[in-house]
Amino acid sequence: MHLRSITFHSKDYPTADQYPFNLSLLRETGTIVFDSPISLFCGENGTGKSTVLEAIAQKCEIHIWRDTERRRFHHNPYEDKLARYLSVEWFDGIVPGSFFGSSVFQDFARILDEWASASPALLDYFGGSSLLTQSHGQSIMSFFRSRYRIKGLYLLDEPETALSPKTQIDLVNLVAEMGRKGHAQFIIATHSPIILACPGATIYNLDRAPVERIEYEETDHYKVFRDFLMDRGKYLP
Repeated sequence: MHLRSITFHSKDYPTADQYPFNLSLLRETGTIVFDSPISLFCGENGTGKSTVLEAIAQKCEIHIWRDTERRRFHHNPYEDKLARYLSVEWFDGIVPGSFFGSSVFQDFARILDEWASASPALLDYFGGSSLLTQSHGQSIMSFFRSRYRIKGLYLLDEPETALSPKTQIDLVNLVAEMGRKGHAQFIIATHSPIILACPGATIYNLDRAPVERIEYEETDHYKVFRDFLMDRGKYLP
């Protein structure tokens, strides 16, 4: 365990009208305590899972690999400011880590390929071949297997996006193994009922304010998949 807790300082928020500071989740949640090596964030789209995860990364000085920013039709000046109103408590001092998101991973893979053109030995760390020459799922698992054996705090934003169900199981087994060894701590935002089933994980429900812990069988993700698989004709035309 490395990160003990995060605290939202809602009284200091700069606005109550714009995202993310208009979310009841962020206004009504005080502190989230992490007391297991694997913490899972579940909730519908728009609840703020990714925003909270990125704010934790910023506050913990974990770099998020991104290509150059591009113009957007609507600019929200508050969108990436949550970290300023968030405090973190460590168990025994800050540790290194990494942030994974399916979209930003492609930027990382391209940057790594440019570096490897000058120093090919860099790719030995990722199985000896360019991440760009592997399938998206294969390259992601190559990254996971190499990176997560290092002591640190690891944040994952919907890692299931490019992973088959079987590969999601491989990821769950890897995360569970590294968590049991005690040197790696994971905070994962996910919609996947496979990843939510990770042994030893604590699940936090971001659909409710304040954030609360929830059992696996009580998550909407589990219930929807269970009901669909038992009677898919009920849901399909």
